[in-house]
Amino acid sequence: MAFWDNIADLFRQAEESTPAKPAIHELIVRSPEEIADFERWKRTHNSRRLLDWLNQQFTFHLEGLPIDKGLGFLDTDSSRGFVIYLQELNYSKADIVHFFDFLKERIQSLNYRSDISDRRLFSRKDWVETQERHYLKPRIKLDENPIQQQFGNITIQLEIRDDLVHNLRLRATVYNDSMYEEAASFRALMVALEGND
Repeated sequence: MAFWDNIADLFRQAEESTPAKPAIHELIVRSPEEIADFERWKRTHNSRRLLDWLNQQFTFHLEGLPIDKGLGFLDTDSSRGFVIYLQELNYSKADIVHFFDFLKERIQSLNYRSDISDRRLFSRKDWVETQERHYLKPRIKLDENPIQQQFGNITIQLEIRDDLVHNLRLRATVYNDSMYEEAASFRALMVALEGND
């Protein structure tokens, strides 16, 4: 009977799961096949097309022009970023997962380290939600005074509902105290993400 009790317990945990207490919380580990597919994807136009669109929309945003309804920008004292509403766009789940990892790779090339990449799965009222997150921090020197925080700490989060991509968020959070040098602008981060390839 213990086997069926364990199965019933798993279903109960899934039903009672929340963002704070997910049914599954694990590190993101891509398989060799997923890594090979990602490397192939980077040689296609899809990564460039998404970056070009994102930067074009950011320029429109800065100039006060209307932006695509599939995108929004965050601008507060301590956080700047964007959210892409994926249901408004015509990209496959694979394209978006690759773009999520591509943004992480781009940020790592800016002298950032990956602090954690994890996945949480939990139940919502009408769907099962999966949140994948890359959390990156600048490589700082603690003996610097003030500490150079570059663009701040960066979180990239992909939300999936019932196996359909829902939104992708990138947020740069900065420290506003005397221990830290003023962070570089979000505009500079967007230019750096675009790169020159």
